[in-house]
Amino acid sequence: MFKSLVQEPGLEWEFIDGSIVSAHQHGCGAGGSDDQAIGNSRGGNSTKIQLAVDSYGLPIEFEITAGQINDGTIALILIDKLPPTSAIVADKGYDSEAIRDQIQAKGAIAIIPKKVNSTKGNEDMDWCLYKYRHLVENAFACIKHFRAIATRYDKLKRNDESMVALAFRFLWLPM
Repeated sequence: MFKSLVQEPGLEWEFIDGSIVSAHQHGCGAGGSDDQAIGNSRGGNSTKIQLAVDSYGLPIEFEITAGQINDGTIALILIDKLPPTSAIVADKGYDSEAIRDQIQAKGAIAIIPKKVNSTKGNEDMDWCLYKYRHLVENAFACIKHFRAIATRYDKLKRNDESMVALAFRFLWLPM
């Protein structure tokens, strides 16, 4: 896995987000009971990559799910795998009390803007740190240059995870 190349990640802050990847028609419909992680959402068959990056924008953890799975559902699993940090930054899609509680239980602060319909205020939001959330978006932009990731061709989840891990290795190699 790409984690063998992870040397001294910047764990001062961690950024999490998810990105949709369209699944090619030939990548769908594998026989057998193996997990495919392909779901049918509004845009058709798709997969979602949930990614956590460090302070330098380098990947440290990821999960692959079906495209219709909510970000908040997988965030609890992803946050549980993350190493200790001082802050975890995410977008509005991760605004839930369960996620905020889990981040606080890890000893970090949650830098997540509140949704419009939220009943609690957002006075303690660090908007300067939130602006660095583009680092996780940049990581997605880099790996989507790989054709096998931009349009998923693999039928099985384990094969797709291998391709994504390989792309993350290329991000870590210059380090």
